[in-house]
Parts: sequence; structure tokens; C-alpha cells
Amino acid sequence: MSVALNERNVYENFDQESDVLYFKLGSQGLVSFHGRNYNRKKRMTAEELRSLTNEKNYFQISSDCFINLSKIRSISDGTVYFGSQNSDAKQLHVNRRKQYAIEQVFQQFSQTK
Repeated sequence: MSVALNERNVYENFDQESDVLYFKLGSQGLVSFHGRNYNRKKRMTAEELRSLTNEKNYFQISSDCFINLSKIRSISDGTVYFGSQNSDAKQLHVNRRKQYAIEQVFQQFSQTK
């Protein structure tokens, strides 16, 4: 019973670097975090937002969406996959220009790890 109590609740106490696949910025500091099996909204200050968007793990794919480069499994046909292509894992659609940019940054990011 004590083991279950010591486990971290990813929904309540998620780690922005290791648990979040991508996040979207909303109005008035509201950020929507998307994990493997959850979506959570959190209000953040301007300083917290600045710090979050400047993280090296995140790459901006649109004006309001940032993806976690360390969570990408593959990129194909305008889709970023965060799990197997044949599963129900989360995925994001991007245009060809962004796909090329993500592939370049992802290669560099993978080499530095």
C-alpha cells in the first residue's frame, strides 16, 4: 500500500521536461500541456512562460505550439509521432516546411544527447 502512495501522480505533478509531449499557449497565460495519456491546463506567469518557451528541449512549430524534441519517435508525411505510427499514440500534423525544420533540429538535438 505504501508503494502506491509513493508513486508520482503525473497529472498533478508532471515534469515539464520528461512528461510533456507538447504544449499550446492560450490567452492570459493559460497553457495546455499534452502528455502521453493526459491533457492539463495550467495558468503561468509571464516569467514562467518565457522560461518554458526558451527551454532547449522545446521547438516552436506554430505561433502557439511547442513540441518536446526528446519525446519525438518519428516524423513522416507531415506528422510528428510521439509513439508508434501504428498505435493510438499522440501525434501532431505539420506542414512540409516545418517538418523539414523539425527533422534538422531533431537530428542536432539527438546528436547532443
